Amino acid sequence: MTMSWIDGVTRVAVLTGAGISTDSGIPDYRGPAGVWTRNPALVNAFTYQAYLGDPEVRATFWWTYAGHPVWDARPNAAHRALAELERGGFAVRILTQNVDGLHQKAGSSARKVLELHGTIHETVCTGCAARTPSSVPAGGGGDRRCPSCGGILKLGVVMFGEHLDPEVAGLAERIAAHSELLLVVGSSLQVEPVASLCAVAVNGGNRLVIVNRDPTPYDDLATAVIREPISTAVPRICAALAAGSAA
Repeated sequence: MTMSWIDGVTRVAVLTGAGISTDSGIPDYRGPAGVWTRNPALVNAFTYQAYLGDPEVRATFWWTYAGHPVWDARPNAAHRALAELERGGFAVRILTQNVDGLHQKAGSSARKVLELHGTIHETVCTGCAARTPSSVPAGGGGDRRCPSCGGILKLGVVMFGEHLDPEVAGLAERIAAHSELLLVVGSSLQVEPVASLCAVAVNGGNRLVIVNRDPTPYDDLATAVIREPISTAVPRICAALAAGSAA
């Protein structure tokens, strides 16, 4: 894998999707064994209006997360390599579509990780907006209600039909526009507006490199497209970036 595109790079933004966490035992969404591929009906349980309007949909949502491997997942080589790159003093920001918190568990600074789609590690009241730490959903289905106002509780993730936090989205755009390299790892780039960060980076004169098993809608904009397994490719890229910054 030739990496001439790292030459002169001192600031990198890393956009990560579900593919970076599959080696940690967390299934992706759109791959051959993905969550939506195996059970397309589950999309309804992750749709905000359906979730609010139907207690059976909410029960399905909570059953899906009860016993889900995400709760016990550990960072893999790709997460650790990105954290090590930051610890070495490289200017790296992580823009993640994942809600698993594995970047932080690997050692990436929380302030350097932007969770675009929220986190499972918080529970949010849809009534009063109170946030509390999440616990593993015991016993699966059933309604969760806010102890303060009685409102419907949901995990702190952005569901279909919800908008991204405008402050988070705006910061992500600024980071993509001002990083010399946007490295996309394990994202199908099918979910907007996050996928359009690729165009923001390229329009800002920056390099775009995509590491993903399958083709994406933004491959034609990329300086390089890498199909190598993520847990192999990302440590190699991080080592090259670190070596370049030390030269």
